[in-house]
Amino acid sequence: MNPFAEQAVYAQIGEEGFAELTAAFYSRVSNDDILRPLYEQARRETGEPDMSGAELRLREFLVQRFGGPSRYSEARGHPRLRMRHMPYAIDEAARDRWLKLMDESLAETGIEEPALSAMRAVFAHVAEFMRNR
Repeated sequence: MNPFAEQAVYAQIGEEGFAELTAAFYSRVSNDDILRPLYEQARRETGEPDMSGAELRLREFLVQRFGGPSRYSEARGHPRLRMRHMPYAIDEAARDRWLKLMDESLAETGIEEPALSAMRAVFAHVAEFMRNR
């Protein structure tokens, strides 16, 4: 991973790019037989009526991670991704499906190089790190 390239992603795709990406991703999650149950479990635990809260949190996290404003940390503190996701069974199948849906979303939104490679590298690393089963 190239930290300099990662930080340049926000400059390339901006807020709109992250909004389009997360919207495309969550439209897929809502119809997915592997990931949808994980999000339904989270919604039951948080009392959120739909996935809009999860979509916003992912968008804000990605904006921050890729060089934009630090709104995620300002609102939620340190990301603590692994701890936050520990209650959910993230196995190889869930990891692979998350990456597949995100890759489809990257293609749908037309994110181009060099942002595309930087994002894919981060997503692959984080998806493996999140695996807990």
